[in-house]
Amino acid sequence: MQRFVMIALLASALGTGAALAAPLSTTYQTQPQSNLGGGFIELLFGGHPMAPPDPYAARYQTARGEPPEWAEARRAEADPRYQRQVVAYQGTEQAGTIIIDTPRRFLFLVQENGHAVRYGIGVGRPGFTWAGVKEISSKREWPDWTPPPEMLKRRPDLPHHMAGGPENPLGARALYLGSSLYRIHGSNEPWTIGTAVSSGCIRMRNEDVIDLYGRVHVGTKVVVI
Repeated sequence: MQRFVMIALLASALGTGAALAAPLSTTYQTQPQSNLGGGFIELLFGGHPMAPPDPYAARYQTARGEPPEWAEARRAEADPRYQRQVVAYQGTEQAGTIIIDTPRRFLFLVQENGHAVRYGIGVGRPGFTWAGVKEISSKREWPDWTPPPEMLKRRPDLPHHMAGGPENPLGARALYLGSSLYRIHGSNEPWTIGTAVSSGCIRMRNEDVIDLYGRVHVGTKVVVI
């Protein structure tokens, strides 16, 4: 009798799990394809005028006592919007130009024939965002990291210098922007892609920054909006 009850309870639990999983899968499959968020960037890169609801939101609600940015980071890591993909482009920038959409947390590399490669990025936290036009002034593989004095003042716990490597926060590649302290670089914290967490630099997954690094050259125009 006990064995029968246990089997019945297990079957009931499995049935409940399937019922919960089905709506999430169905909802995601029926979402519009664009996740650009509307407005000017939607006009440039095409797609549906409204971003769909986040299908992962129900899974990643903030736990009791957990900082909200932790839940945001988990959602971003799982969100397919931040995976590298090719999208339509209807703007006027020439092929080879990098466009960084800070509010939507995307980096676009404009291609020929009305397309762009889109990457998910991490951007500056409140108070550290910026906009403008730069160019790539140099490129480095597995770059060293020397925090600037103002960063060390805010974070005296940071090392004054760190050699390049897997533990380095600049990740596998770095693209330096003009004479500024800002860079497009990889990250040893891929879960921060899609969030506002940096001191103004643009973070990418290591595999994405390696891909971008191989596609661009010194002198490439970078438009930050």
